[in-house]
Amino acid sequence: MRILLSNDDGYSAPGLAQLADSLAGLGEITVVAPERNRSGASNSLTLDRPLYLRRAANGFMYVSGTPTDCVHLAVTGVLDHQPDMVVSGINLGANMGDDTIYSGTVAAATEGYLLGVPSMAISLGSFEGIHFATAGRVASELVKRFSKASFAGPVLLNVNVPDIPYEELRGIQVTRLGRRHKAEPAVKSVSPRGETMYWIGAAGPAADAGEGTDFYAVEHGWVSVTPLQIDLTHSAQMAAVRNWLNLAA
Repeated sequence: MRILLSNDDGYSAPGLAQLADSLAGLGEITVVAPERNRSGASNSLTLDRPLYLRRAANGFMYVSGTPTDCVHLAVTGVLDHQPDMVVSGINLGANMGDDTIYSGTVAAATEGYLLGVPSMAISLGSFEGIHFATAGRVASELVKRFSKASFAGPVLLNVNVPDIPYEELRGIQVTRLGRRHKAEPAVKSVSPRGETMYWIGAAGPAADAGEGTDFYAVEHGWVSVTPLQIDLTHSAQMAAVRNWLNLAA
């Protein structure tokens, strides 16, 4: 089994090292990750400059671009064979609800999915980063399940693991994405040169976090597995938009 690993925290992130160690015995592992932290890069591709691929001392390859660049470059230009699976992570911090829109971790997995490769994003549910080994073990179990019984077509799974010891996990739940309140206000400050500068505000608290959501599962000690899709068409509004266009004509 050929497994391509990537992330958005950069090739030197401890979560990526844990993921590579956890999956080492399951197949041929290739790592192609960003050269630096690219959290929040979403699905951006670098089209205004060339990309450079280098190899670190530990054998990981890193790219002067985004998480999406890494997977796209690996699958379309670097690897001799298409991977059997793309696994992105282990992200420091959860990627749940609206976070998935901005997440570079999810974006790397999404790019694999768009290229026809079954893909999984895995994130640790806190920024303390204490139990990466728990998420690594969960990733290993899910990849083993995939190797024994794959899906009929490409699949994109978003996995969030509570930052607790493995023995304290309650199990795995298949969930839907929750929703957050709007983000906190931007933080305004002044640079040493007297220029006004802004920091993007923190994500808002969970608004839709009831039973069945990813937020609820992780909060209550369960691993959350959410199947994602890329079709952004709002099918329920198509008739309303047709009517609106006819009325405006």
